[in-house]
Amino acid sequence: MSTQRPITAALLGSELQFTMSRSSGPGGQNVNKVNTKVTLKLDIAQSFVLTPEEKEIILRKLASKITTEGILVITAQDKRSQLQNKEAALAKLEQWMTKAFAKKKARKATKPSKGAIQNRIDKKKKASEKKQWRRKIE
Repeated sequence: MSTQRPITAALLGSELQFTMSRSSGPGGQNVNKVNTKVTLKLDIAQSFVLTPEEKEIILRKLASKITTEGILVITAQDKRSQLQNKEAALAKLEQWMTKAFAKKKARKATKPSKGAIQNRIDKKKKASEKKQWRRKIE
């Protein structure tokens, strides 16, 4: 079910929508004058590049980052320039896609060691003996 090809920003290029706005991040007086905040949007349902299986995986794994309309929204405002924020948003997109399509390791069931089992039994026996000594002698 997992995809073999990496989903990159270059692959999704024409489907990405960028909007710029004023940032609350660093930049001094520049923050009040220049639109440095970048918001990247990807409409997953309308994508022609993604296969239906890939869309399903993205919708399931990145559900908290997707709006009710099915649009993946990424914002970047940490840098001082619009270009750096745009690059940061694209990097974040690729990071999220890599994480969404990464195969989860199967958990290997393990048993407690013989020493751990023996220690547990010894502790139980000591606790039992301690309680035996607390009883009234008849």
